[in-house]
Amino acid sequence: MSHASPAPELPAMVDWRLAISIGSRLAGEGPVVTRDEAAEVVSELRDGANRSTGLVREFTGLDAPTGTAPLLVVDRPGWVRANAEGFAVASRPMIEKLVEKKAPTGLSLRVGSKVTAAEVGGLLGFMAGKVLGQFDPFYGIDAGSGGAHAAESAGTVVHGRLLLVAPNIAHVERELDVDPHDFRLWVCLHEETHRVQFTAVPWMRDHLMSEIRAISETLEPASLLEGGFERIAEAIKAGRGGGSIVDMFSTPEQKEILDRVTGMMSLLEGHADVVMDDVGPTVIPSVKKIRAKFTERRKGVGTLDRLLRRLLGLEAKMAQYRDGAKFVRGVVDKVGMEQFNAVWSAPENLPSKTELGDPDAWVRRVLG
Repeated sequence: MSHASPAPELPAMVDWRLAISIGSRLAGEGPVVTRDEAAEVVSELRDGANRSTGLVREFTGLDAPTGTAPLLVVDRPGWVRANAEGFAVASRPMIEKLVEKKAPTGLSLRVGSKVTAAEVGGLLGFMAGKVLGQFDPFYGIDAGSGGAHAAESAGTVVHGRLLLVAPNIAHVERELDVDPHDFRLWVCLHEETHRVQFTAVPWMRDHLMSEIRAISETLEPASLLEGGFERIAEAIKAGRGGGSIVDMFSTPEQKEILDRVTGMMSLLEGHADVVMDDVGPTVIPSVKKIRAKFTERRKGVGTLDRLLRRLLGLEAKMAQYRDGAKFVRGVVDKVGMEQFNAVWSAPENLPSKTELGDPDAWVRRVLG
């Protein structure tokens, strides 16, 4: 089968090996468990993810083809490595834009790639201790093509991969003092919903990449680089309650694109939360207790943790769960799941950021 011609080689503006090394060291190993306990967690998460596929299909009506998104149960360094690979794909359009202006060379490139690696590694190291699971939509895209074509396995297009971070799940179930078997299946339900979303709706990943490319087209490298890190440092020192790092760099045009992405991601997260909570009672006896304790934990602990969450946009992420779930329930309560599924028919059917707070407006526009 023919593929698109390989894209030209770009300068290595991020030392990804160094980023992975720094991120892995900062992430740590997680809670102490015996070998038998670790094996039990891994086995149960695999079983839970596979079991969740049918539960998600029955509840949502979304039918995901098999073999299009592998499952990986990973440790923290494994999550760091996987996300560095994803960043390499997602950041390519931005790097292409920067190179268009002035490609760095020589010493400036070598030094800059290591500075950027330290920043990316620090971010990944912080996040690696927080994430329970994640769908990686960039896996299967040729990092050298920026999305020109997807990798294939035995004739099947790969639409991403599902990551479950075993040590973090083990840590949180202990921290919350909840039934570990119930909690593992509960997490699997949420994350498996994401895998179903991206594999049952194959245009979703291409649409996400197109939005990333659209943001890259609006970049003005000078405004992004000049004074950017000083603003971040000032925000940390002052502890002010402003926006996230994303907000600091967003032009009006970028904000418009980010609003569209917010609508899309809020839908995905809210939809997954509805699935995990509505399917949960049929298979997870302690789901109400888990939800109550987990919702409290999502608020973050400690001043520094809350500040970092705000700067990294994680507070906005929490709002996505809340607003997205409210939207999904509002539409489903009004028209039923079958008609709600029109949201997956085409990119133009995704809710806008405004429609997230007004499900009736989405119903009128899409189903009117």
